[in-house]
Amino acid sequence: MNSLKKEYLGKLKFDTGQAATLRAIGEYKGRQELFNRQIPETLETLRTLAIIESTESSNRLEGVTAEPDRIRALVQRSATPIGRSEGEIAGYRDALALIHEASGAHAFDVNTVKLLHTMLYRYTSLRSGEWKSGDNVIIERTPDGKIKERFRPVNASETPEAMRLLVERYAEALRGGGDPMVIVPLAVFDFLCIHPFMDGNGRVARLLTVLLLYHAGYQVARYISLERIIEESRETYYEVLERSSQGWHEGKHDIMPWLTYIWGVLIRAYKEFEERVGTITTSWGSKSEQVGLAVKRQLKPFAISDIENECPGISREMIRHVLRQMRDKGEIRSTGIGRGAKWVRI
Repeated sequence: MNSLKKEYLGKLKFDTGQAATLRAIGEYKGRQELFNRQIPETLETLRTLAIIESTESSNRLEGVTAEPDRIRALVQRSATPIGRSEGEIAGYRDALALIHEASGAHAFDVNTVKLLHTMLYRYTSLRSGEWKSGDNVIIERTPDGKIKERFRPVNASETPEAMRLLVERYAEALRGGGDPMVIVPLAVFDFLCIHPFMDGNGRVARLLTVLLLYHAGYQVARYISLERIIEESRETYYEVLERSSQGWHEGKHDIMPWLTYIWGVLIRAYKEFEERVGTITTSWGSKSEQVGLAVKRQLKPFAISDIENECPGISREMIRHVLRQMRDKGEIRSTGIGRGAKWVRI
């Protein structure tokens, strides 16, 4: 809304470094289209893993969790959700699947936004698909236990009009020749500032990010989880949201921290995509290298099964062999023995 006003857009200026970043993202997009034509059969594994990671990370950012085995079973539809958390995880799975499978059939309008929210809560008894009935405030709990107001979104009574203006100005900005790599992040940011629902705004914002990137021809989220990358940089994510939201109601906010962050997420996703596809398809991409790269992506203690999930077609014995080699080199260490053993990077 406020970020997409013509007056605000007209004042945006990008330095040479920011312009180079935008060009780099465009180049990554072009190379991905080449990968899609040349090796479609190798991308299915990445797609499945991305759905699992996206569903898990986007919900975990909001404190919605379940056991990893249950999340995988829910995403693969081999289990029925039990309880609110699993219901929300299954709902995110369905909303994400809708975007992956039929993004072109769903324009960015108020009906699509409400549909995504409805799908998010379809397995729960919570109210969904309706704008907030009361005002909400984004708060932060400080280390000493105090509660700090971080941002006050649009009032409930003004939300329907704010959302109408958001989708209208988004379409106008694109028709006016705006760069999608600028317009899409601005639309998602304004959605977060409006905060139109009582709950689930963050997850709907991330779903909208994937949808609008699809509309603009950027499909990296099909194979690499943007939600996981955001979760791994969650402190920066919340910091830039707070910095860029200051003065938003008056249209005097500095959107550059947010744009820079989102562009960084996309570049990291594209780099990871090329790394994973290159490992699978090039002669130097041996099985041991695939396992080594999978280990380096682990930020938390991991089990052999975690590496198996990222390296389908590689035997457990080969994975154990590589882990032993990395252990002997001092790159990782084991935290136990037997079935419950975990590994951690050093």
